[in-house]
Amino acid sequence: MSEHLCVSLVPLFHQLDHEDLKKINACAKVSHFEKGDVIFQPGDEQLYIVADGNMKIYQLSSNGKEQLLRVVEPGSYEGESQLFGVENDARFGEALNKTTICSISKQDFNEILVDHPQLSMKLLEYNMQKVLQLEQQTQFLSMEKVEERLASYLIDLMIAEESNKVVIPMSMKDLATFLGTTPETLSRKLKYLEQLGCIERKGRNISIVDVEALENI
Repeated sequence: MSEHLCVSLVPLFHQLDHEDLKKINACAKVSHFEKGDVIFQPGDEQLYIVADGNMKIYQLSSNGKEQLLRVVEPGSYEGESQLFGVENDARFGEALNKTTICSISKQDFNEILVDHPQLSMKLLEYNMQKVLQLEQQTQFLSMEKVEERLASYLIDLMIAEESNKVVIPMSMKDLATFLGTTPETLSRKLKYLEQLGCIERKGRNISIVDVEALENI
């Protein structure tokens, strides 16, 4: 089971054959976390693969306020920069719900790259995707109105999931932080989009019923 969860779900390793996947899986340590548990903190140097659940990545501002960077879903990972010598002096990883993590040490991962140099190019590609996600968040915060940021986020989520029915992959509190607002304001803006007929909502499950209207916002 751990082989399937920790290795086969990770796109980075899809190009490897079964025997190589087994070798990589043998290096992985499986850990289970409850909601709110800290998975990693500044100074840790491992690759953290999310096998099940969700892990939020955040940093603390100078005044101690939490700044959400992204949510890592099953099959994705965090910590690859530290494996290449970039020190993590600010980022934390926290379980958003029951989460299973497979971690690979810096030494083991570097040996994997030596044996499979083609993975380095794939790793670079995925890192660029993360950079684009951070740029996207910067664009969100540059939008004056919260409803604009929210509409843009929902459209991107719809495109990513290739469906008009989407599930917000984080709590409302974390989404509010991500969009640079408060949970109370976010709740009002979601109701506003419902009143406009753009969306229908049940908790974190959202149906986008008028894409054009959402885009116009």
